[in-house]
Amino acid sequence: MLFLLLFGLSLLFTIQSHSYHKSKFINSANFLTGGVYNSVNNISNYFDLKSQNQLLSEENRRLRSLISNTGIESDSIFIDSISFGKSYRFFSSNIIKNSYSLNNNILTLNKGENDSIKQDFGVISSKGIIGIIDKTSRNYSTVISILNTTSRISAQLKKSNHFGTLTWNGKDPKFAQLIDIPKIAPVSKGDTIITSGRSSIFPKGVRVGIIEDFFLDQAENYYEINVKLFNDMTSIEHVYIIENVNKEEITNLLSSN
Repeated sequence: MLFLLLFGLSLLFTIQSHSYHKSKFINSANFLTGGVYNSVNNISNYFDLKSQNQLLSEENRRLRSLISNTGIESDSIFIDSISFGKSYRFFSSNIIKNSYSLNNNILTLNKGENDSIKQDFGVISSKGIIGIIDKTSRNYSTVISILNTTSRISAQLKKSNHFGTLTWNGKDPKFAQLIDIPKIAPVSKGDTIITSGRSSIFPKGVRVGIIEDFFLDQAENYYEINVKLFNDMTSIEHVYIIENVNKEEITNLLSSN
């Protein structure tokens, strides 16, 4: 027993003090937990097939309409990846672990480095924004959800291009908060919020939600806006991972200044 205790402590100190050993341990842990989550997810998916099939059928209907009519209904809330041009590449994936009741919620996807997934790729669903890739292993990746108090995503009013920062106050999973919108902006209940495209992660125009209510901050210079999310973050399965193929070029340009 003493030998096992000392052996365990030596492994712990080795992992903590050497970055190589630490990275190998994290990747192994991600592989094991990812496998468990994947097995559990396969079981839960079986009982959720009806609702997921309805969502996919609606998306297929929209895509067929796009092909036939070179356009979609003006009131559609579904993502049109074609409108983002050739600067972005899309990968399909499934969420195998979803948390939404914590302050810092993390999702787990069944795609990883073997599928060319990297840190800081964006994640969306057919209805809107989900989060940003945080860590990857060979077959899995974790996502910082928009329902995470550390999340910061550039978003804007669709009708006026005034932009701010999308955050989450840790309270209701149906709502996120858009801050730093100047008080000169024409804000109205029911207005649509989209991504601003002012980062190298998300293209401009990914839908976020609609304005539920708003008020001025204490200094009365900026609006704080409650945004009702298009996505039901408590019930999502199929997602798309977005790669900005020009991200490296943009990053190198900015770092040279």
